[in-house]
Amino acid sequence: MAQVLQIQARVITSPIPPTVVDPNLVAVKLIGVCAHHANVRQAALIFSHLANPNIFAHNAILKAITQNSHWLLAIHFFNRQILSPNAPNPDEFTFTSVLKACAGLAHVLNGQKIHALVAKQGFEFNLFVRNSLIDMYFKVGYLPIARLLFDEMCVRDVVSWNTLISGYCLCGRVDEARWVFDRMSDKNFVSWSTMISGYARMGKLEDARLLFDEIPERNVVCWNAMIAGYAQNEKYSEATEVFRRMQQIGVVPNEVTLVSVLPACAHLGALDLGKWIDGFISRRGMSLSLGLFLGNALADMYAKCGCITEARRVFNKMQHRDVVSWSIIICGLATHGHTDEAFRCFQEMLDCGVKPNDVVFMGLLTACTHAGLVEKGLHCFNTMDKDYGVGPKVEHYGCVIDLLSRAGELDKAEDMIRSMPLEPNVVIWGALLGGCRIYRDSGRGERVVRRILELDSDHSGSYVYLANVYSSMGRFNDAAKCRLRMRDNGVVKTPGCSWIEVDNAVHEFFMGDLSHPESEKIYSMIRELMWKMKLAGYKPKTDLVVHNIDEEEKEDALSIHSEKLAIAFGLISTAEGTTIRVVKNLRICNDCHDAAKIISGIVKREIIVRDRSRFHHFKDGVCSCRDYW
Repeated sequence: MAQVLQIQARVITSPIPPTVVDPNLVAVKLIGVCAHHANVRQAALIFSHLANPNIFAHNAILKAITQNSHWLLAIHFFNRQILSPNAPNPDEFTFTSVLKACAGLAHVLNGQKIHALVAKQGFEFNLFVRNSLIDMYFKVGYLPIARLLFDEMCVRDVVSWNTLISGYCLCGRVDEARWVFDRMSDKNFVSWSTMISGYARMGKLEDARLLFDEIPERNVVCWNAMIAGYAQNEKYSEATEVFRRMQQIGVVPNEVTLVSVLPACAHLGALDLGKWIDGFISRRGMSLSLGLFLGNALADMYAKCGCITEARRVFNKMQHRDVVSWSIIICGLATHGHTDEAFRCFQEMLDCGVKPNDVVFMGLLTACTHAGLVEKGLHCFNTMDKDYGVGPKVEHYGCVIDLLSRAGELDKAEDMIRSMPLEPNVVIWGALLGGCRIYRDSGRGERVVRRILELDSDHSGSYVYLANVYSSMGRFNDAAKCRLRMRDNGVVKTPGCSWIEVDNAVHEFFMGDLSHPESEKIYSMIRELMWKMKLAGYKPKTDLVVHNIDEEEKEDALSIHSEKLAIAFGLISTAEGTTIRVVKNLRICNDCHDAAKIISGIVKREIIVRDRSRFHHFKDGVCSCRDYW
């Protein structure tokens, strides 16, 4: 971009005579470069310096604007061209750009006006314009008109067919899309990938995979469709499996591939694969012009894999940042317990002129929750709307109620629930229930459970809470009745599950899991750790086991929690001194938290556990959360 600015400055200060080089030709080239770098403002500035822009210049600026999704600006430039007496008449490329803008805005009225102008100018049966009209009518929800325009076409190309398939898929009518797909005589890579994406969007991953396996020859677009389909449906292991297979057969991933697979790495905690992707980006020279989406995905991966320093490195290297970029860093700092740094980053964002959104405030409130900063959290919540125009959502209320509940302010938390302008949901009441569990307020807890079950009779956490309360009071019959009621109602507790990546493979563990090939060695390590931990002062929290069994059986039950199995596997599978990184789908229990602290001291290794709400960095017998989580 620096060279573009230099050329522009030279052209303005020392204009080239039109007889030597047409200014429009220079402008078109410069506008194209600006569009590639997502600098629409500079492109518009270049266009504005043209005394008599020709049709190529008009089309270049429209393409640059729509290429970067500035839909309203595109319509503004088009209207200015139409109303200007000296401007050239629009051609097929003008119409395809402005119709794309109408589709992006879902502006049916503007689309119909332009359709009328298309007919008036004699472009209605132009192949490119007709394809754009079909696409526009699908995206504004006018399916019958889109199909009619397709049926009336005298000449169709593969783009026409693909547009029809894409339109049906976009509207959720995947069976009709498949009917059209099966009747195509000349399918290309876009045809296959569009159909795969359509199935994936509807959650029909088996159909998507069957179709993917049928493709006679796949290019990177087809692989991207399958990887993105798995990732968008939270099938992260499958997404990484397809990505690895893609590498094995020699298909080179592009930026779209990496943006799709990095979120899968983030959710699985697959740091090794994420690091490989980072290295691939550097080797390909992509890091020099790290794009917004790729930069955000890479920073998010590092933040969610426990490497907040690396996330910040990627963030600092990005040439362009948006509010999503800032929210990734702020939320990442919050989940790692770096409250002060999260607020410093927030101030830095404001200084850069970026307006915060609701996700940024979720990050700040989460930071306060993890640090127990009640006053700071309440101040942040109260200034959201007043100072920044961001209205609190139910998630923000949930975060504040969680903040108050964890700090023992249960009366204030309950008062806030009853006075909030939004209807409290299960998450809101669940935050209060968490406080009742911490501070053993069983009376309030039972009342909250009744409220939760009114909203969601299948809420497993409420049944488990009641069973725990009854067991802690010695009311084992009532606890058993609670579990029976849970079974009779078909309520299933989400099983605890932990993941750990070793040698580029993600291993999954459930409580008491015996399915792993290394189970014998894992359980041998568990027994060794339990013995060493007890010598170091570890006392199993057997009160967490609600079943009416003896103490030894309770200790055995605690020793085979999924995170302990994952840690044990990490210890037997990696070299001494290697950091153990575990991802847990639920909140880490008190016993596993105490155990991880002691284990980190025994084995002289850092153990990082990402649970449902935050990171725990265990080192030398201490946790980064300071036992407040």
